[in-house]
Amino acid sequence: MSTLVDRLYEHRARHPDSLALALVLVLHDREETFTVGDFVARAECYANQLRVRGIGRGDLVILVIGHGEALVFSFWGALLLGAVPSIFPFLSDRLDPEHYYRNVRQLVERSEARAIIVGDAQREALEHALAGLPVPLIDAGELATITPPTDSMSEITPAAAPDDTAFLQHSSGSTGLQKGVMLSHRAVLNQIEAYSGAIGLRADDVVVSWLPLYHDMGLIAGFVMPLTAGVPLVLMSPFHWVRDPQILLHAIHRYRGTLCWLPNFAYNFLATRVRDSQIEGLDLSSWRAAINCSEPVAAASHRQFVQRFAPYGFQEAALSVCYAMAENTFAVTQTRLPGPPRIDRIDARMLRAAHRAVPASQDGAALEVVSCGQAIDGCEVRVVLPDGTDAPERQIGEIAIRSNSMLSGYYRQPELTAQSLRDGWYFTGDLGYLAGGELFVTGRRKDLIIVGGKNIYPQDIETIVNEISGVHPGRVAAFGVANERLGTEDIAVVAEVETSDPDRLGEIERQIRTFVAQRLDVTVRYVRLTGLRWLVKTSSGKVSRSATREKFLADFCQFVQQ
Repeated sequence: MSTLVDRLYEHRARHPDSLALALVLVLHDREETFTVGDFVARAECYANQLRVRGIGRGDLVILVIGHGEALVFSFWGALLLGAVPSIFPFLSDRLDPEHYYRNVRQLVERSEARAIIVGDAQREALEHALAGLPVPLIDAGELATITPPTDSMSEITPAAAPDDTAFLQHSSGSTGLQKGVMLSHRAVLNQIEAYSGAIGLRADDVVVSWLPLYHDMGLIAGFVMPLTAGVPLVLMSPFHWVRDPQILLHAIHRYRGTLCWLPNFAYNFLATRVRDSQIEGLDLSSWRAAINCSEPVAAASHRQFVQRFAPYGFQEAALSVCYAMAENTFAVTQTRLPGPPRIDRIDARMLRAAHRAVPASQDGAALEVVSCGQAIDGCEVRVVLPDGTDAPERQIGEIAIRSNSMLSGYYRQPELTAQSLRDGWYFTGDLGYLAGGELFVTGRRKDLIIVGGKNIYPQDIETIVNEISGVHPGRVAAFGVANERLGTEDIAVVAEVETSDPDRLGEIERQIRTFVAQRLDVTVRYVRLTGLRWLVKTSSGKVSRSATREKFLADFCQFVQQ
């Protein structure tokens, strides 16, 4: 069994002049490309700079750097030394700075990091936030100095063992900084081998990604996997993509991209934010798999995407879905390629009343649930009932997984590790069901709303509200609020809207209450319409229902008096 570093060097030995990475810095203006040989040489320069600063095997190195060359090569430079890199979320507009830096300090204290590599934009704030802690800040710009190592390669790349921790991923949360997931070289390589098989990874594939590298989807599928598997990677900044989403489509056209992973909101975002004039003449026919991952999958988002980009060569067969999490390195399941994935139409009332996914009749109220596919090789999936027994087919329960690519544990948090792992099984907290050998995810256990004994899935409410004109797409959170008098929960909906007109706000609120009642047979007690950026998001860009609920409750008295 080899390590990630061994795989990178093996790839260089076979194909030193092949394209390893195209780094898109400014659309149509500046792009840097690196052959495999160039990539390894640059990573070695960064490794040498880290080594002369005392970084060595087993040292935890935290990276707080914007997406770009410094982040890419700091990560791989640390890997070459046998150190343990960990990419922290870059402070963005959606994260509260005070909360962000307070969590960084707490995590640095707990982890006893050996060093922090920081960009210019964060240095002053981090120096203030970490005042008094004995951890050096290393300027990422200083590591970029081209100083090839003078010693032998064996001194720069000590032989890390396959079971050594390769890097830490941070499981997503309201700050993204709470749980450091330890992943060994063995686990990561097992994942890459199994997932490469699941998607039929080919030598002529080209991965194109704008995903943040502090999230498992971006780090593994859009970074580590292609570079260790010898597949060219086209990488761009998520902040650049959000401002100018067309860059993804131009990169697929230019580099004949074949594989791209997207969270569900990105399908709607691309379909509605890219103008025809911006993509005139583009050819997307090379795109063989657009893999929906990291949040509940909406069939309507897929349909909208296909309709929008079919004129440019995108095929419905390229639609695909993956269920993944940092604790399993990345993928747990994957739909077959070519697609599209299976859509299960289930009886909405039976789901709420009996917690079962019964196929809907033609005239009954139906919900569309998109398949996440079958477990990849080396991974087992169970659906478990509250009493610990396996759920029968189509019965909702908690999803549990066991695999050869799972975490070694949470870094310096043995209690949390023990709570999450039971007899080798990781209990995800996600709810779902199995049907025909495929996994269908219905939501989070902690997010389930129980109203008068009826199970309500918040994403069902959010799907309805998202369809209302004036509501900002994807900016809705539904959650339960305890009603102590009745001993049940009330439903609250917070939605960001694109208007401040009182009459229009009143109409949107009326539609929310009416449409949810008509389609789900439940009553929304509280509706709060806000301006943009009120909802709390996770570091991976998903709306955090729990954190939004806390924010709502903190402002509850003032709100209900309005």
